[in-house]
Amino acid sequence: MVGITETVLRDGHQSLIATRMRTRDMLPAAERLDAIGYRSLEVWGGATFDVCLRFLGEDPWERLRLLKRAMPRTPLQMLLRGQNLVGYRHYPDDVVRKFVHEAARQGVDIFRVFDALNDPRNMAVALDAVKREGGRAQATICYTSSPVHTLEAFVELGRTLAGLGADEICVKDMGGFMPPLEGGALVRALVREVGLPVVVHTHSSSGMSAMTSLAVTEAGAAAIDCALSPFAGGTSQPPTEALVGALRGSAHDPKLDLSALADLSEYFRTVLEHYRPLLELRSLQTDPGILTHQVPGGMLSNLLNQLKEQEAMGRLAEVIAEVPRVRADLGYPPLVTPTSQIVGVQAVFNVLLGGRYRQITREVRDYVRGLYGQPPGPLDPDLLRRVTAEAPAISGRPADLLPPEFEEKLAEVRAFVPAADDAQALSYALFPEVYRRFRADRGDGLSPEVLTSIALGVVAALRSPRPAASVPTGARASTAWGAAGRAELGAQRRWVDAHHARSGR
Repeated sequence: MVGITETVLRDGHQSLIATRMRTRDMLPAAERLDAIGYRSLEVWGGATFDVCLRFLGEDPWERLRLLKRAMPRTPLQMLLRGQNLVGYRHYPDDVVRKFVHEAARQGVDIFRVFDALNDPRNMAVALDAVKREGGRAQATICYTSSPVHTLEAFVELGRTLAGLGADEICVKDMGGFMPPLEGGALVRALVREVGLPVVVHTHSSSGMSAMTSLAVTEAGAAAIDCALSPFAGGTSQPPTEALVGALRGSAHDPKLDLSALADLSEYFRTVLEHYRPLLELRSLQTDPGILTHQVPGGMLSNLLNQLKEQEAMGRLAEVIAEVPRVRADLGYPPLVTPTSQIVGVQAVFNVLLGGRYRQITREVRDYVRGLYGQPPGPLDPDLLRRVTAEAPAISGRPADLLPPEFEEKLAEVRAFVPAADDAQALSYALFPEVYRRFRADRGDGLSPEVLTSIALGVVAALRSPRPAASVPTGARASTAWGAAGRAELGAQRRWVDAHHARSGR
C-alpha cells in the first residue's frame, strides 16, 4: 500500500493562488481531512509562514495550533528549508534548533528538510534538532537534471542523509520534470542502497506527474504527494482522487474513500471561487518547455513580475534562454528557493543590461563565495575570478560564520511586545520588519508610542528605493517589494476579503 500526503493546505494553494488560503477556510474541512486516512497532511512551512505575516495578517503559529487541535489523528507535516528554515537566508544554529523545538511543540510531526544546493551541511543541524524533538526527519533530495546530477550522485547523497539520522528520504521534483522511468529507477536505487522509506513529491507542470507518481509507486515508494483536485494540476501536485482511483484494487491501493474525497473536493472548489482573482491561467497550463529550461512555475511567476515592473515583458523568451546558461555558470544548482531567485534575477540583469554579468547581484556574489553552501558542480572560472578578486571564498559550512542571535532577537522583540514568547521572537528573528508591520496592523499589546514608531519606520522603508542589486531573493521577492506588486496584491486581498465578508466566511 502506498501512502498519500495531502498538500491542499500548503503546496496546493501555494502553487496556484500564491499561498493566500486563509486559516478560516481550512478549518471547516479539518475534521473530514483528519478522517480520510492520509499518511500525512502538509499544512505548514514553505511560503506559508511569510505570507501569513506579510499579506494575510495571520499568526502562522496560531494557524499551526488550530490545525493540530482540529486534526489530532493525522500526522501534520511542514516544509523546512534547512538552515534557511522558512526564510531566505541562513540562520544561526541556535535559531534553527529553537524553531524546530517550537514547531514540534506546537504541532508538527514530520519535518521535510531540504537544501537548495543539496548540501548536507545545510541540513545537518535541522535534522538533528528534529530527532532530538522526537519528530520524523524526512531528509530531501532536490531532483534536477544536469551533467553533475547522476543516479549514483543522488544515491550517495541519500546515504549521507541516512548517516545524518534521516528517518526517510523525500525526492523533491519541484519543477515537475522527472520522467517516469528515471523516477522509478531513482526510487528503486534509493530503497535498495539506502534502505529508508522513500517519499516522492512532484508537480504537474510538464504533464508527467501522474505517470511519474504511478511509476515510483510501482518502484517501491512509501508515499506520494497529491492535492485535492480543485488545487491540483498545473504548477501544483497531481490530483488525489485520480491517483487513488488509478491505484484502486492494486497491490498499492491507498484504500482511501473516494466518496469522502469527492465531498472534500467540492468544499475546496467553493473555497477556490473566493480566491479566483489570484488564480493565473498560466499556473494551470501544461508547460512542456520546462523539460528543457527547468524553470518551475513559482520561478516563472517571479520572472514575469520582474519583467513587468521593468516594462520588458517582450523579452521573456530571452530571459528563459539565459536561465540555463546562468545555472551552468553557477555549477548547476537545482532551481528551488532561494537558488531559483538567485539564478532568475541574474538572468534578467544579463538580458536587460545588454551584456552578461555587467552587473553581478549581491546574491550571486555570495553564492560564488560559498555563503549559500557547496555548489553541485564547478563554477565558471571567469565569474569565480571576478567575484573572489573582491572578497575571498569560504570553504566551510556557511552557518559556522554566524554567531548565536536568538537571545538578542528575543530582547529586541520584547522592546515593543513586552510579553513576547519564543514563538513571537522567532517570527521577529526570521522577518523583523514584516513582523513589526504585522504587530502594528493588529495593534495588540502595543502602546500608542510604539505603534507610532513602527508606523513611521514602515512608511520610511516603503518610501526608500532599494538598489536593484540587493532585491531580496525570497519567494515572490519582486512582488513582495515592488510598488506595483504591493498595489496589485493589496487590491486582490481587498477583493477576497470583501467576498468573504459578503458570504459570512
